[in-house]
Amino acid sequence: MALPSVAFYVLDASAPGARLKLACRITDKAYRAGQHVLIWHTDPAELTTLDELLWAFDDRTFIPHDLVTPAVACEAPVLLSATAVPEGEIDVLINLASELPGFVSRAVRVVEIIDGDAARREAGRSRFRAYRELGVEPVTHNLRPE
Repeated sequence: MALPSVAFYVLDASAPGARLKLACRITDKAYRAGQHVLIWHTDPAELTTLDELLWAFDDRTFIPHDLVTPAVACEAPVLLSATAVPEGEIDVLINLASELPGFVSRAVRVVEIIDGDAARREAGRSRFRAYRELGVEPVTHNLRPE
């Protein structure tokens, strides 16, 4: 089993929507490259906010996406889920949850987005250590406000 590549994107900002907007930009780039994306988050309310943001974050872009539920099979190239995991390999897994997903080994590439929130930073450090324990050396990108 091949291990995924893992990239941490660390934002200085702790504004509520900053990491969701970054998730939209990364999703857009992966979608344009023909990759299937799964955005994983254990907070259904924030996932719903992200769903709405994907429709409106850039008026020049359309990203076909769908919220995944256990009862409904979805075939959009971008999937958002808080509970159900689609079958097969995942090109890009964007993890917005506080813990490492149990299916991370099915991803080719994992993106972790951390903002300035103290609790999310601590959870991110824990996930960084967990990836190292799995034998993956994550890459870190520190992003400054534009």
